[in-house]
Amino acid sequence: MNMNESTQVAKAAEAARNEAAMLPPVDVIEDTGGITLYADLPGVPKDKLSLQVEAGTLTIEGEVALDVPQGMEATHAEVSLPRYRRVFTLSKELDTQKVNAEFNQGLLKLRIPKAEHAKPRRIEVKLT
Repeated sequence: MNMNESTQVAKAAEAARNEAAMLPPVDVIEDTGGITLYADLPGVPKDKLSLQVEAGTLTIEGEVALDVPQGMEATHAEVSLPRYRRVFTLSKELDTQKVNAEFNQGLLKLRIPKAEHAKPRRIEVKLT
């Protein structure tokens, strides 16, 4: 391997490390009206949280912002990656135009309702 190939391999490895992310723990609860998703994102401030729905895919990303006082460094850190990332494929029964998101102290709550065509409905039977 020559120097140019070695540099390209090193850059590719660095890019892969930069893309590495922790998977936040997530609970998904489904009811007749839709789904509610809870994701734990400790250390992520609201301005570093990104939610995106595109082509039936939900992407949750958050950058950890843990401040270490100047002149100090951590001797032990269990959070080794600086960001969270989780991707979900959404059912076509969900109405992605009506997603509601709340974020409080590292807990993300997303509510995605079912589309009208997917909701159960009562059918009236008429006497003839």
